[in-house]
Amino acid sequence: YGTKSCRAGRLSYRAIEAARRAIIGHFHRAMSGQFRRNGKIWVRVLADIPIPENLHRSQNGKRKRKSYGWIARVSTGQILFEMDGVSLSNARQAATLAAHKLCRQPSLFSGRKLIS
Repeated sequence: YGTKSCRAGRLSYRAIEAARRAIIGHFHRAMSGQFRRNGKIWVRVLADIPIPENLHRSQNGKRKRKSYGWIARVSTGQILFEMDGVSLSNARQAATLAAHKLCRQPSLFSGRKLIS
């Protein structure tokens, strides 16, 4: 199973990590040791674009920018997370938890078939 993005936009690295932890936490609570033995999760989106922090009192002409954070550009239909070794009901609940962390509604799919 996996989750796809329904619309294009940006995701911060904090939102991606929060969604990943929510998915893993749900699987650990719902499946106890079975997920640790058989389950896998893949994060298919990477925050690779730096957001610079402008220092207001610096001189012009010299680069004095620090990286404030990282974002990922997400296109419509891009796969965000993939899950293996879990049931459909657990995958659906985990996708709902991840949607709350990502502030957007991803769709759940199995193979090429859209589930929700």
